[in-house]
Amino acid sequence: MLCEGCERMKKIIKSRTQKAGLPPGTLVHLGERREDSSRINIFKYSEENLEEKEIKIGEIPEKLPGEGEVLWVNIDGLHEVEIIERIGEIFSLHPLVLEDILSTDQRPKVEDYGEFLFLVLPMFYFSTDEDTIIAEQVSLILGNNFIISFQEQQGDVFSELRRRLRTKKGLLRRRGADYLFYGLLDSIVDAYFLILEKVGEDIEAIDDLLLEKTDSGLLREIHRVKREMIFLRRSVWPLREAIAKLERRETTLISESTLIYLRDVYDHVIQIIEAVETSRDLISGIMDIYLSTVSNRMNEVMKVLTIIATIFIPLTFVAGIYGMNFVFMPELEWSWGYPLVLLVMGLIALGMILFFRRKRWF
Repeated sequence: MLCEGCERMKKIIKSRTQKAGLPPGTLVHLGERREDSSRINIFKYSEENLEEKEIKIGEIPEKLPGEGEVLWVNIDGLHEVEIIERIGEIFSLHPLVLEDILSTDQRPKVEDYGEFLFLVLPMFYFSTDEDTIIAEQVSLILGNNFIISFQEQQGDVFSELRRRLRTKKGLLRRRGADYLFYGLLDSIVDAYFLILEKVGEDIEAIDDLLLEKTDSGLLREIHRVKREMIFLRRSVWPLREAIAKLERRETTLISESTLIYLRDVYDHVIQIIEAVETSRDLISGIMDIYLSTVSNRMNEVMKVLTIIATIFIPLTFVAGIYGMNFVFMPELEWSWGYPLVLLVMGLIALGMILFFRRKRWF
């Protein structure tokens, strides 16, 4: 689940020591090192034509598309720094932007560099086995008629977007790069709802188990979901601010017609934040119920043990008296002394039990 993303974040923060003392703009990849090679895929399209292919680093088009055309360059894998550096040279990207792309622990943000916009945000999606949630950083660069997307690994939430490009469905092929930028952002944000649905199912399962048992395994599950909600909140809250800046920004790169769709994405982010906060409250409530249940059961056990100990206190007193080795004890010579003492002790115990029952102490 998302806890894997939490562990990955700890490793990335630890690996930042590699950059200590280096000048700003130094390109060092901070993230998981991967064995597979980076992949570069391009979509070059207009309303009538579409070109889609996977290319090598030397085949990256150095000439920007003409009027009415849009170029989408997608890079899967950030560990080959020379590819990121080459992309920066071709599209004249600022060194600090390339540095942020390679640092995969960035806070969601948007920056305007005049000729292009830079947006970085987290992306969550299910792996092929539909049981593990993958968390990675995505960087988007919006130019006048091009989009560049950087992902940490293969696999994303853009399959429906690619299908619409191939089949000419919707407005993608008829709009500019800013609408594709919106489509990528919207796909990432919509995927958050799927993650929240899965987390909601986990919370319901934990709530049902809480009625049956309160063992250490259930406590670990509660802590796991709680860490996931903290991780989600940390990822989503800054995104609200970033998209709000996109709405307010005066730039020619985003048309007025596309700003309307960005407002819809902003509304979705607000809904996600509210859902995250609700889930956090639910899991915190479940934690309180768990602790209260454990405490109540412990109190029940302690009450039973206290009642048993209280019953035996007078019996121990009687047994202690007749356990003293004095010669001159009148009861020692009685033939009915032993059963009489047992009877008295039994009556004392029975009387105390009836008294406790009357007081409803058990």
